[in-house]
Amino acid sequence: MTDTQIYSRVAVTDAAAALLRELTPQYGPLMFHQSGGCCDGSAPMCYPVGMFLTGPSDVHLGVLDVGLDRAIDVFISEAQFEYWKYTHLTIDVVPGRGAGFSVEGPTGNRFIIRSRMLTQTELEAFGLGPEG
Repeated sequence: MTDTQIYSRVAVTDAAAALLRELTPQYGPLMFHQSGGCCDGSAPMCYPVGMFLTGPSDVHLGVLDVGLDRAIDVFISEAQFEYWKYTHLTIDVVPGRGAGFSVEGPTGNRFIIRSRMLTQTELEAFGLGPEG
């Protein structure tokens, strides 16, 4: 196993994982795309797989294991990734109005991002640390 398989750039809180488990039977397999600041700010947008198409300008941040048969992929635009590449993101949920196109909208909750700087060990694992 390589260092990048041990470390992750993205995680999910227990509360957000529980909401994802509730939403999946209604919407099917889900995925996230970290918004770049337009419309709903920089909210993580949750879509049914296939409703938001990723392309070559999107970076796959990782997968979330929320206790379903299928992991949930998380993407971010390449331009946004350049700003956040030194950051670990955690998807959480709080009470409030969800983003307009994100599936949690009608639930009275909204997904948010909590972030922290990557540790030195994580930076090195992702090839961002000082050269040997």
